Amino acid sequence: MDDNESLGKYLRREREDRKISLREVANHTRVREYLLKALEEDQFHLLPSTTYVKGFLLTYAHYVGLDPHDVIRRYEDFLRGETDRDAKVLPEKKNLWKKSYLLMVGGVIAAGLVAVYFFLYRSKPAGESISIKPKTEEILPTPASPQVASSANTTSVAKEEPLSLQLKAIEKTWLRIQVDGQPEQEMIFNPGEGGFHQGLKQIRVLVGNAGGLDVVFNGRVLEKVGKSGEVATLIFTPQGVEVNRHDKPKAQ
Repeated sequence: MDDNESLGKYLRREREDRKISLREVANHTRVREYLLKALEEDQFHLLPSTTYVKGFLLTYAHYVGLDPHDVIRRYEDFLRGETDRDAKVLPEKKNLWKKSYLLMVGGVIAAGLVAVYFFLYRSKPAGESISIKPKTEEILPTPASPQVASSANTTSVAKEEPLSLQLKAIEKTWLRIQVDGQPEQEMIFNPGEGGFHQGLKQIRVLVGNAGGLDVVFNGRVLEKVGKSGEVATLIFTPQGVEVNRHDKPKAQ
C-alpha cells in the first residue's frame, strides 16, 4: 500500500486481486455485507467502536489471505493520523474564535467610551463641571444550586466495554457457546468457517478440538488454546481469558 492508498482501498484491491466477491466474504465470516462495504470505503464513522472494527478486520484478513497483524497496524496508523489531525484543527479554531471575540469586545468598549464622551461633554455648556458619583452595589452570596450539590455526591459509573470474540476453524471443530448466561448454542465449524460473538459480562465456549480453532478476543489474536483433538473450556471476561483443558471422554 503506497502513501496515497487508504486502508479501505488496500483491502478492496487485495480482495479483487484474489477474485473474491464481497458477498462471499460476508457469507464465510458471518460479518454483514454492509459492514464490510463500509470498511472498504473507509467509512469508519458508520461502524461500531474500534474493538469491533478490529474484529471485522481480523476476520476479513484471515479469509482473504492477508497478514492480520499488518492489517491491524494499518488501522492503528489511520487512527493516529485522525487524532493528530484533530489536535491541529481544534487549537486553530479556538485561537480564531478567541481573536474574533477579543476584537468584538474591544470594539464595543471603544464605541461605549465615545458615546459617554459625547453625552457628558458635548451636551453640557462650557465651564460647567460634572461630578459623577460611583454607584455602590451590595453583592450577596449566592446559595449553591440543589442540582449542583446533589451531582457533587453522585458517583460516576464507568461505561462497560463490550466483549468481542472472533472464532475461525482451521480444522473441523465442535463448539458449545454461551453468552452472558443466555441459552447455549451448539455448532460445528468446517475449516474456513467461523463466527463473531459479543457480550458484556462473560462468553463461555466449550471446544471439542482446541487445536483446530483460531481465536481473536477484543481485537487481539490469541495463541493456540490447546492441541488438536483436545477438549477445553474458554471463559472470556473483562478481566481476561481463562482456559480449562479436559480429558477427552472415552467411548463406552
